[in-house]
Amino acid sequence: MSNLEPTQTRVVNRSATGVYLAILQLVFTLGWTVYVIYLPRLAAQVGIAPATVILILMLDQAIFTVTDTAMGIFADKITPVVGRLGVFVASLTALSCAAFMALPFIAETGPSSQALFIALIVIWAITSSALRAPPLTLLGKYGARPQLPFLSALVMLGYGVAGAVSPYLGAALRNQDPRLPFVISSVVLFITAMALSKVERDLAQAPRVETKQLVPARPLGTVPAAFIAAMVILALGYQLHFSINSTPFFLRFAKPADLEWLLPVFWIGFNIAMFPASVVVKHRGGLLVMGAAGLLGAGAVLAAEMAGSLNMLIAAQFMAGAAWGCMLMSAVSAGLAIGQTGAEGKVVGLVFSALALATFARMAAVAGGLQKLPDYAPLLHWAPVACWSVAGAGLLVLAAGRMRRSAQAT
Repeated sequence: MSNLEPTQTRVVNRSATGVYLAILQLVFTLGWTVYVIYLPRLAAQVGIAPATVILILMLDQAIFTVTDTAMGIFADKITPVVGRLGVFVASLTALSCAAFMALPFIAETGPSSQALFIALIVIWAITSSALRAPPLTLLGKYGARPQLPFLSALVMLGYGVAGAVSPYLGAALRNQDPRLPFVISSVVLFITAMALSKVERDLAQAPRVETKQLVPARPLGTVPAAFIAAMVILALGYQLHFSINSTPFFLRFAKPADLEWLLPVFWIGFNIAMFPASVVVKHRGGLLVMGAAGLLGAGAVLAAEMAGSLNMLIAAQFMAGAAWGCMLMSAVSAGLAIGQTGAEGKVVGLVFSALALATFARMAAVAGGLQKLPDYAPLLHWAPVACWSVAGAGLLVLAAGRMRRSAQAT
């Protein structure tokens, strides 16, 4: 029996929706950058030792690992009633922004406010998860399936632009008073999140059209489990390559002052590659593109490791960023498609949880000083190649199996 069934989907303004969600991700990610820049200084003000700051960041990622999926599941439950998601996200964002804005002011009061300072960080981390998976559930619920890759690319563009400007932001804010950046980023994020209710109403009121979509028979079976496991491995490869290895790679040929101009090369490749790759995802599926991008990225990381000149390294970093952009865009698109029977939030939440778990693992490696140990340093250099190769090959096998079953079903 064919699983191509007539379904009703809504005609949405895909550009407007995608651009809005991209801005939301951009503003949120830049807020996280502000937090990371100032956290050591704020922690010192409340009597927290510099060596403990990495543990606070690990706590944030541990919270994200749990709450991103939990928020996605809750979003699935409330999206059937139009308007509830926007109110839910706006309410949690208000609490998140209030906690975030208060951090530098509480830090000024000194060590007596250490417990309150940590409590505010925990509140901010928990509530900020409402800004990741829940808004994306609207794409899966209201967007026709062929639109999802392009919409996913637009959303991830905000993440990529934030990554590109983060080095400049760090250099510009390093010696500034933290209160103004925290206030500005909180206010801008809250105003942006408030618009989600209007976006939700516009999508709900868009006219319906009858289309034929591929509806998975078991959307939450073994495929999502393998997909999320591969996502964790891919994300770990990205974390090890970009956050640990990229700076030493560039310092072989450049000075530390040049890093703010060189590190964004990765994100330039990320932003450029997503849109042409979204066309391939539309016709061939996200799992296939994720797998192919994983293998391409492994080759690019290997080229960066072996680069004999700065120009070769720049080209390799550009390709590695392009590969990661294709992986992440395809992961969001595939997550929305896999969960497109009412579990969009859950699957996309699992994608974000996978990213947080990989970030936690990278921070744990740094906290343990593994990159400085002679026995482990080579392992960290080659681990990204292994991660992207293994996960990429596994995803290609998974994609081939799904294509074969789809062909048999029709």
